Amino acid sequence: MNDEKKIFIKNYLHKADETLIDAQINIDHNRLNAAQNRIYYAIFYSVVALGYLHGFISAKHKQLMGWFNKKFIHESKVFDSTLFEIYSDAYKNRMQADYTALSSSSKAEVKESLEAAKNFVEKISDHINKLLP
Repeated sequence: MNDEKKIFIKNYLHKADETLIDAQINIDHNRLNAAQNRIYYAIFYSVVALGYLHGFISAKHKQLMGWFNKKFIHESKVFDSTLFEIYSDAYKNRMQADYTALSSSSKAEVKESLEAAKNFVEKISDHINKLLP
């Protein structure tokens, strides 16, 4: 693996970590829609890094999500299906927060989503770090 690829992967994992911090800041300031957006993007950035590691590159959210579900949940069973549920829920919550007039998520629910996203990003990061030379 070349250095450029390693740098890209590490940068996207760092973006995921920073975005989790942004989500917490938004929760602390009762900006729940913004927090939902950041929660999803933290997950997305970690899966982008995973995709790059495995030679799968896509800017399409649904395509990346489908690839993750097929390759890592169903085929190789690297991750438990609950990780895909976290990913899918974060996507739905982000879509609702970004594109509807009213968000129905409570602060407690958003905090729960953030904890799930932290778990997701940690598992993806651990997996990637085991495979990086």
